[in-house]
Amino acid sequence: MIASAPAAHSASVLAAEDLSFFGGDPWWLILLKAVFCFAFLMLTVLISIVFERKVLGWMQLRIGPNRHGPWGLLQSLADGVKLMLKEDLIVKGADKAVYILAPILAVVPAFMAIAVIPFGPADNQVSIFGERTALQLTDLPVAMLYVLAAASVAAYGNVLAGWASNSTYPLLGGVRATAQVISYEVAMGLSFAAVFLYSGSLSTSEIVAAQEDRWFAILLPVSFLVYLVAMVGEAHRLPFDMPESEGDLVAGYSTEYSSIKFAMFMLSEYVHMVTLSAVAVTLFLGGWRAPAPLSTVWEGANTGWWPMLWFTGKVVVCLFVFVWLRGTLPRVRYDQFMKLGWKVLIPVSMVWLMLVATVRALRNEDVDFTEIVLYIAGGLLVILVMSFVVDIFRDRKEKEEAAREAARPKPEFDPTEGGYPVPPLPGQTLPPVPRRPARRERELVGTTGPGGDTEEADNG
Repeated sequence: MIASAPAAHSASVLAAEDLSFFGGDPWWLILLKAVFCFAFLMLTVLISIVFERKVLGWMQLRIGPNRHGPWGLLQSLADGVKLMLKEDLIVKGADKAVYILAPILAVVPAFMAIAVIPFGPADNQVSIFGERTALQLTDLPVAMLYVLAAASVAAYGNVLAGWASNSTYPLLGGVRATAQVISYEVAMGLSFAAVFLYSGSLSTSEIVAAQEDRWFAILLPVSFLVYLVAMVGEAHRLPFDMPESEGDLVAGYSTEYSSIKFAMFMLSEYVHMVTLSAVAVTLFLGGWRAPAPLSTVWEGANTGWWPMLWFTGKVVVCLFVFVWLRGTLPRVRYDQFMKLGWKVLIPVSMVWLMLVATVRALRNEDVDFTEIVLYIAGGLLVILVMSFVVDIFRDRKEKEEAAREAARPKPEFDPTEGGYPVPPLPGQTLPPVPRRPARRERELVGTTGPGGDTEEADNG
């Protein structure tokens, strides 16, 4: 519907040619690259924990970790050892099988998504022990659908943890995690759709190749901003850490967990941070490509092992955004969080996707770019005029309703209705308090008689 048939066919052929780079490696090299992906995530998580605590310390004008290792660099390793040595408890009324399965189900899918993330170009292979291979474990024609599926399965770990704990606060945390994932994966998928329209493929290597001239963060700024908000909600990070907010749910779905099971939940959170940052880099920030000045000045910036350095640097920048948000923004209310997802992000993403699809369709029909801008400006002008007219009539109706409400007699407010005293709502007033007896009269109650004998005064 968006692209013409020849363009779509050429895009599919190009994707098939590029994906032919994968699948020809020997078994030991595939295993080595899989181990590297796992080690990359684990090492990045260990560094991210120390990095987060150090950055938060600098932001809050305090020292941060400085005891374990030089400059506190071994703090995250010490935390992991401490959690593994703690007593592993299982709640008495818990569903034992699901209780044990939940942390595994939370952490394993978080590692799976990194398999299709490119660390370097597929057509510029490097030599590993004499074998030429791409800096990517594998790629699929629907790689981004695989990433979304892995992220969705990981949410089941949080839900099952809350249900299997047989406790109120974990159950509420699991329900919140479900609503959060449903709300923000819709907006995330819509932000991905605009990228798919521009790249013509769902393959991660093809999406990076389509950003040779310009990053999609510049071409699709609305999709990029929507994804930034959605990835923070997807990772359950501040200010959107509703499923585990300590102010009202103790620790949410992980309240009844200890030792290595609790460590696995914490590991899944940080692995999700790294994975979502890698997806952001791949889809919107040029992937493994060097920044613009280096790409134009240095011809070898995107060859050999250099792309892995650029990719890792961009991931670190995205991780810093996570930490920056945590140290800057307070936690929002849950109703505000749901309203942001359903009433702001999803409508904005849908309108933006329709706009991108329209532009792509017009460009495929060889319509001049100036005419496209005029069409878009005319449509936006019509929408603004219509919203202005609607606002005028809506304000008039609200004013009339407010006038009728003001003229209507207000019922008397009873603060003890229902058996429990409650404060008045806006617009309600408490009834007047009966006048208390004078201070002199209160002092006379229970005083002694003229002789000073209390019992005689009481008897009299």
